[in-house]
Amino acid sequence: MPYRPGMADEDTEDGVVVDLGSPCVHAFQHGHTLRVRIDRVEKRNAMTQDMYRAVKRAAILADRDADIDVLVLTGTDDVFCVGGDMGGNSIDDPTLSAEWDPTDHFPFRHLERCGAAVIAAVNGLCYAGGLDIAIHCDFVIAAESARFRAPEVMRGAPDVFMAARLADWVGVGNAKWIMFAMDAFDAQRAQEMGLVQEIAPDDEFEAAVDALVANVARGGPGSRRAIKDDINRDLRPHDFRVFQRSIMNPEMREGMTAFLEKRDPVWPRD
Repeated sequence: MPYRPGMADEDTEDGVVVDLGSPCVHAFQHGHTLRVRIDRVEKRNAMTQDMYRAVKRAAILADRDADIDVLVLTGTDDVFCVGGDMGGNSIDDPTLSAEWDPTDHFPFRHLERCGAAVIAAVNGLCYAGGLDIAIHCDFVIAAESARFRAPEVMRGAPDVFMAARLADWVGVGNAKWIMFAMDAFDAQRAQEMGLVQEIAPDDEFEAAVDALVANVARGGPGSRRAIKDDINRDLRPHDFRVFQRSIMNPEMREGMTAFLEKRDPVWPRD
């Protein structure tokens, strides 16, 4: 059966289960909040294409359903998301031809355009595509133990999503440091740079997320949407030509091969 906005199953203590089409992405609607949890812990929540599409569907649902004020994205255990699955693994999705929006399988622009407030609740490791998810949300609350990293350049893969957004969050110098030095950094450093707006102790994280959701939901949904549209109006477009020029060139092939072989890359120079 094709997935459609608002498709739901049974009531649970977490809310009404919403089927987003991936066994590794769980969604529950409770009152005016849609909560989405990435759950592929055996692969550190690495995203397959069906998982990215599930997050995209959540953003579409939250945008189309006037009863949803807040969309919360989080992970499982001590991992938010470490990015895309580099091993080529995926889960067959027979509904791909019936996508809610077949023009883009990634969720990033849908998160930005979603009329609901979108909160990244970063519960742990937030690397690569996980960082992309976070910076396309409206703001970030992080657990004290959360860590952030952008290792794409080590793979020879320029990330156009990060290049278009990260400097708006942390400034040009910090954005280049994050992407070029590729060091992991903690939640405190992330907050100092402007990447994280709120930090909570690990054992108080869920309660802090609930309090933040309750605060956000107090506002008028129409006013919130208007403000979000106005703030986001001048965001730079994602320049996919950057990636198209690099796709599977010698540098990217070496970066990906080195990653899979768990060694340092030897970059071609000609």
